[in-house]
Parts: sequence; structure tokens; C-alpha cells
Amino acid sequence: MSKISIVDENDQIIGSEEFEKAKKERIYRVAALWITNSHGEILLALRHRNKIHDPLKWGPAVSGTVEEGESYEQNIKKEAKEELELEKILPKIGPKIKIEDEYNYFVQWFTLTTDKIIGEFKIQEDEVEEIKWFSKEELLSELDSHPENFTPGIRKYSEMFIVDKILTE
Repeated sequence: MSKISIVDENDQIIGSEEFEKAKKERIYRVAALWITNSHGEILLALRHRNKIHDPLKWGPAVSGTVEEGESYEQNIKKEAKEELELEKILPKIGPKIKIEDEYNYFVQWFTLTTDKIIGEFKIQEDEVEEIKWFSKEELLSELDSHPENFTPGIRKYSEMFIVDKILTE
């Protein structure tokens, strides 16, 4: 079983522990990628039905827990390759926020713009059921009418990237 980086309240690495124990008892790191295209659409992934947390819910196109010895950037590049077969990407660093709920972690966001069509991505089938481009309006409407179809943080992230216009070009 892999070990993940454990951090303190200031996101400074203080050690590593096995994944399952650390996620319940420690603060850890997650990297996530907010992918858009030149039409302003957002790429989301439907989590695999066998996922322990939030199965069959729409969430970020790419995300992963930072493993021992990895930086946030190394992790997001690895996860993008594994989950969507995105290679040689140059994601831009986005905001970092601390999540404190059932699990406590820092999530470092990265952003990426690509005009790939859905058929050009190759999804990791044991992680992702499907991916879909959502228009901003469609995503915000779906979040209002069917919030149960999305991972808990997606509303906050959508507001951060869409409403607050952090990602506008």
C-alpha cells in the first residue's frame, strides 16, 4: 500500500503514512485539475461506481492524493496521464484551499485549457465512468437542481472558478 504525505496546519510536510490511516487521522495533500476549453466549458468526471467516496457523482476531471516524495505538480501531472492520458501538460497553478470536514486536507488547484473532444481522451476505467464537457450555465443549473449528482466540493469550486472568475481568459 502506498504512503501519502502528511502535513501540518501550514501545509508543511511532517511525514508520511499509509493511505487509509492517514486520511482518517491526519492532514494530507490533494492535487486537482480544473480543465476548460476555449468555449468556456468545464470538463468533469463521473466517479467510478466502485469508489468508496462519492461513487457515480460528478467531480473534477482529474484529482489525486499526493503520495510520499511527490510535489503537488508532480502528482497532478501523473494523475492527468493516468486518468485521462494527458501527457506533457503545463498546468497553471491555481488557488490552494484547506478542507476541514470528515477528512482534513489541502487541495492545490491547477488549471488547464485544452480543446480535445471527448473521444480524444482515454479514461482510466477503474477510476472514471465517463467524462463530459459542461457549459458554465449547464453546470450551475445542474448544481442548483440536482446537487446530489455532484461531489460535495463542486459547488464551492465552481463558484471559485466560474462565479469569482479566477479562471477567465
